[in-house]
Amino acid sequence: MATQLRTADPAADPLDGQSLPGWLYHDPDFFAAEQRAFLRAAPQVVCHQSEIAGTGDWRTLEYLGESVLVIRGDDGEVRAFANVCRHRGSRLVDGEAGCSARLTCPYHAWTYGKDGRLIGVPQRGEYPGLNPATLGLVPVALEAWRGFLFVTLEPGAPSVAEMMAPYDGEVAPYRFEELRPIGRLTMRPRDLNWKTIADNYSDGLHIPIGHPGLSRLFGRGYKIEAGAHVDRMEGDLVEGKSTNLSERTYQRFLPEAEHLPVSHRRKWLYFKLFPNVAFDIYPDQVDFMQFLPISATQTVIREISYALPDSRREMKAARYLNWRINRRVNEEDTELIARVQAGMESSSYIAGPLGTSELCLRSFAQKLRRLVPEARLDRPPAPGWSR
Repeated sequence: MATQLRTADPAADPLDGQSLPGWLYHDPDFFAAEQRAFLRAAPQVVCHQSEIAGTGDWRTLEYLGESVLVIRGDDGEVRAFANVCRHRGSRLVDGEAGCSARLTCPYHAWTYGKDGRLIGVPQRGEYPGLNPATLGLVPVALEAWRGFLFVTLEPGAPSVAEMMAPYDGEVAPYRFEELRPIGRLTMRPRDLNWKTIADNYSDGLHIPIGHPGLSRLFGRGYKIEAGAHVDRMEGDLVEGKSTNLSERTYQRFLPEAEHLPVSHRRKWLYFKLFPNVAFDIYPDQVDFMQFLPISATQTVIREISYALPDSRREMKAARYLNWRINRRVNEEDTELIARVQAGMESSSYIAGPLGTSELCLRSFAQKLRRLVPEARLDRPPAPGWSR
């Protein structure tokens, strides 16, 4: 039977109560369509401004086959460029971080200033008519939002400030601009489609089943909401002592974060910016993670923790215990989403129903169907359809 493309009814889409079909989670053509439709335009965190505080400090991000370099110039300004020499396309710098007085290509030694200008060409006489002003590094769009530096490969998506505008007042007391890294950047490769990870992040129904530790910490108080561009989740720490040692000790040692309103001093708060950037905001620290798509079935989870400077022993203990608790949560999620990915790749799976409380998954599916209409299909079109 031929697969039919269902027509959306803006008033009442019959697919609103269904999850996305499984083929979207492993089809190479759909992955190519996602890149064109929204992934390349999606803002991506590179680092926090404190990580490139000095002149010449730089950080890189690998995203969808592109390498982006963010560097602080002599004038104190931060700029982003494609990490690609304008001569023969060689990558200029390697690794995640460094500090350079100038950027010299390791292939033919073309040299660029920290502002991206071409300032040195060996054997200059061999290039008659060469105009250095037209051969500077290719700039990449950069946005600074509350101390975090985001880049976008293509225009088309709202800015991070626009996406987070409804929550700006809630985020402001956390003083993101003053955060400093307290851990190292980690990269966790996973044989998963990026959507499998993104879905799970915003899924509230699995918390009491898959995360007993979070259930002990939050009781039945875990809440989710879906905005136009951002999913928001939260859980308040309960008063009763957990039966788990790490959780119970965290409850006891977590000191008062007096810069926060009382309502948030024992709240764990989560934001996921569509499509693939998330912030875990705790009273003691802030974690960010990205679900960086590599292929239709491969993703790298990129993450690091930040915190306000605080020398209290109780705060140091709380941050260590936070790490222990969430390491277990990550282990639980890793097992759960591997099961989901395997099921999505089974020919037996068809789109299942979504409950009325699954607000974030409904919102995510609606976005995908709007941005890539083929997401409405039960089965993939003929191979090569996305070309």
